[in-house]
Order: sequence, then C-alpha cells, then structure tokens
Amino acid sequence: MSEQFSSSVDVSGEDIHWDFKDAMSYGGYLGLERLLTSQKCLTEEHDEMLFIVIHQVGELWMKLVLHETEGGIAHLQRDEVGPALKMFARVSRIQEQLIHAWDVLSTMTPADYLAFRDALGQSSGFQSFQYRTLEYRLGNKNAALARVHKHNPPAHRMVTRALELPSLWDETLRLLARRGYAIPAELVERDWTQPYAPSEAVEDVWRTIYRDSETHWEAYELGEKLVDLEHKFQQWRFNHMKTVERIIGYRKGTGGTSGVSYLVKALDLRFFPEIWTVRTTL
Repeated sequence: MSEQFSSSVDVSGEDIHWDFKDAMSYGGYLGLERLLTSQKCLTEEHDEMLFIVIHQVGELWMKLVLHETEGGIAHLQRDEVGPALKMFARVSRIQEQLIHAWDVLSTMTPADYLAFRDALGQSSGFQSFQYRTLEYRLGNKNAALARVHKHNPPAHRMVTRALELPSLWDETLRLLARRGYAIPAELVERDWTQPYAPSEAVEDVWRTIYRDSETHWEAYELGEKLVDLEHKFQQWRFNHMKTVERIIGYRKGTGGTSGVSYLVKALDLRFFPEIWTVRTTL
C-alpha cells in the first residue's frame, strides 16, 4: 500500500494529566455520573432508551434556550439591543438541534413505541414545565395551562413567574416606546398574565421600520431576529406534530390531549403577530 495509516495516536511527549484524585476531571465538571444514570427505563424494550434520551436532551436544550432568552430580555430592558441580538441568534441555532431531534425519534416505528407506551401512564410532553415557561416568556400567555404543574411546587412557581412577567414581545414593544415609536400606552403597562391582542398601531410602527430599514436598522434587525426565532419554533411544532402522526396516528395523547389534532391547533399560534402581518402590506 502506498499510504500508511496509524491505528493509534502517539501520546508520547504530550503533557497529559492522568491523575484526577485531587483535581477536577471532565466527568466531574459535567456531572456525567449523575447525568448518564438518569435514564430509568420501565420496560425491557430496546427503543424506550431512545425515547427517554431524546426527551431528556430536548429538556437540556430548552434549559439553554431559556437561559439565552432571559439574557436577551434583560439586555432589551437595558436598551442593549446588540448583545440581545447575539443571544436570540444563538436561540435560533439551538432550535435547529431541537428540530432535528424529531428526525431521530421518527426512526421509531408504531410497533416499537406501542411496545412500551402503556408504561408511560399519563406522563406527557404537555407537562414539560420548561416548555410552558418558554411559551410564556415568548408571549403565549394562557394561564389555564399552568394548572397542570400544581403537583410540582417548584415547577409551578417557575411557570407562574413566567406568566406574570412581561414577555419577550412585551419587552420589545416597551423598548420601541422608549425610543419614541408610537406604541400605545396601554401596551407598555398592562396585566402581563393576559394574552396579547394584536394592534393596528403596533403594525403601523413595524411598517415604518420595515419600509425604511436603513433609518431604523437596529429595530429592523431585532424584528428579523424575532421572525427567525418564531419561524424555528413553528418548524419544531410542525415536526413534532408529524412525528407523532407517523408513530401513533390520531390516537389520544398519554396526557389526555387529542394528540395530533391538539398539536395542529398550536400551529396557528403567534408570539410576535405584527411582524408577520406587516409583510402583507409592505
């Protein structure tokens, strides 16, 4: 053979640390022992591990999405749009990982899933308190949905706090108001637990921004980052719905929802309505 390949890496001459008796190791820093023993299968079915890992990884990604979203909101509150844009761009990249996770789960056939589905009892992704918190922080305020978390007081407090705070969309409008845009006063201070109602006046503001993006560049760029974020969220919802349909069809969900029919309804939700509707009239 003309080419020679090594079957191992030569570590001689490398200053590798081998002894971690009194030092921080990779696994210790990441808490891998606890993390990698958190997959508690309830059956002997092979694909249950896939189901658990996909959902646990999704919750970890959502934890990071919440972390970045909260950071971005805090920057908007301080009128620091640039750093907020960086964080929202990162959220969109994280969302791509969540979207592609459904491709992995969709390798599970109906027979694979039904072999262990009964072991799940009434547990369901509908009960994800991180997902509910994220929806509230983005702007989908439906107070009734917090009720499902009452059995878990810390989670219920987290969700309730998100319900009571101004959402990302609320903070965006408040920032625009501080910068002199004609945002109605009743949208700058209101009962944040109530769903946001689209406003013609807000759409007029975004129309001004989008028709002269050079003059209003920072606000325009913020609007586009929010469109990216919501677009990715909708892709995640759609892939979720189609994966569920592919695996269980139109069966009722384990948590009591109508399953696919319920997920279809979520596709009509909007976090940032006016930056979508304004496109029709530009």
